[in-house]
Amino acid sequence: MIFKNNKIMQLWVLSLATVSTTTLAKTQEETILVTQGVSQEPTAPVKGMVATKTLSATKTSAELVKTPQSVSVVTRDQMDALDATSVSQALRYTAGAFTEYRGSSNRNDEVFVRGFSYVPKFLDGLSFGATASSQTGTVDPWLLERVELVRGPASVLFGQVNPGGLISMTSKRPTSEPIHKVQFSTGNRDLAEGAFDFGGPLSDDGRVLYRLNGIARTQHNQVEDYKDSRVAIAPAITWYPNDQTRFTLLTSYQKDPDAGYRNFLPAYGTVTSANGKYIPLDFNVSDPDYDQSWREQTMVGYEFEHQFNDMMTFRQNARYASIKQKYRYLVYFNSKPESTLLSRRAQHEERTTNEFGIDNQLEAQFATAQMNHTLLGGLDYKSSNDRQLLMRGSGSQYDMDWTHPVYGVNVDESTFSTASHEQQNLDQMGLYLQDQMSWNNWELLLSGRYDWTEVRTTDYINSEKTQQNDNKFTWRTGLLYAFDFGLSPYISYSTSVMSLICKTNRAPGSAPFKTHYRKQTEVGVKYQAGG
Repeated sequence: MIFKNNKIMQLWVLSLATVSTTTLAKTQEETILVTQGVSQEPTAPVKGMVATKTLSATKTSAELVKTPQSVSVVTRDQMDALDATSVSQALRYTAGAFTEYRGSSNRNDEVFVRGFSYVPKFLDGLSFGATASSQTGTVDPWLLERVELVRGPASVLFGQVNPGGLISMTSKRPTSEPIHKVQFSTGNRDLAEGAFDFGGPLSDDGRVLYRLNGIARTQHNQVEDYKDSRVAIAPAITWYPNDQTRFTLLTSYQKDPDAGYRNFLPAYGTVTSANGKYIPLDFNVSDPDYDQSWREQTMVGYEFEHQFNDMMTFRQNARYASIKQKYRYLVYFNSKPESTLLSRRAQHEERTTNEFGIDNQLEAQFATAQMNHTLLGGLDYKSSNDRQLLMRGSGSQYDMDWTHPVYGVNVDESTFSTASHEQQNLDQMGLYLQDQMSWNNWELLLSGRYDWTEVRTTDYINSEKTQQNDNKFTWRTGLLYAFDFGLSPYISYSTSVMSLICKTNRAPGSAPFKTHYRKQTEVGVKYQAGG
């Protein structure tokens, strides 16, 4: 029931923040009209389930039907209709996305796109939870205004991205229209949820706006003796010092005391029978007396925009994120077809990820002859520090007969061995340039980017350090014709780059893996009713 490690690079990028602050400080006070001046980007609420604009495909406000790239947008209304409790669930009915492929294992938002695993996630245009070799962290969809899925290579604007594409999430932002919403929900598996969303002007002149939304939820998992619980809150403030300048502070805190379930089961007993029997759908292969699944996330960021004139706009987005995780469980790893005995091992995992990202953009809109241009130049930088510890214990004492499960096994972590203990530091800086050209009904897109990437790995077990550097150019071009009746055929060519991280335990004397450089040619057609 619902009641509705290059310090010079870092200093170079960060120095642009000083330019932004100086521009803001020198602005003279004048009457504020928050509905005019600063350009409206496609981050505002959408009424209904059909969005017409995208920000993730070009980093500019672009019409979906006129963008020569495959993009899908899941709006706030669609997430509400789906009752989505994760970004993966929000993408359930999105073409090209394979979500929740682990079934009841719901600890992470892991999505396959066009057959490529674990596509990276971006939040408000900046990398979220991306380490040198994996993805981590999750954002509750209640805190989001929309989720976009960009299919195909997108390195030309975002750097290291696998060929499948990327997930772009947009946070709820302050609005000039008042918002007062509180809802409570109950449901199956003992669901209990409360959520709120407030927003609107904080000052009489409308130059200060706020948004405050949060959620608390608990629900039993499909797996017996497992539950998911979460509390999250996201305060945000927007300040208009004048009608050409906007500054938005975005913050969030999310804690998952019960962060979800993650395990495996054999094919025998699930896909095919084992001795004529099947493993129950709610079977817990771990042990509730030992299990722990905990995660905590903190994020602080801002978006700054200054419109110099009708032609030129500067934007700067930055965010710092901290993700801490701790897990304990018994994990399945082996069995025999003729037996119902499952071999398990005990695992203890700890992980801390700190990530910083900043993106500086200068956009110019102008015309040459009969062609309109939207020219975008940018410099972005991201840095992540990811430290992981994995300890394991094995032995016949952890074996379980799934036809007669017995829980409460004694787990002695003092007997564990350290399987992995390492730290990875990633630094990436990218310089990009893009021109969106329009002539009559033709749309031409040209983009190019050069990335400098450095990954440093420290193996604490073997006291080894390695470093891998990748510098690469990626580019994209696309051509589209938009018919007046809403049909838009297009063709595009794009490239992507993704480092294969050289682990410290590779064979002695072997060379690091080569960087994955992928190319894609795509021909497609779009249609928007009403033209």
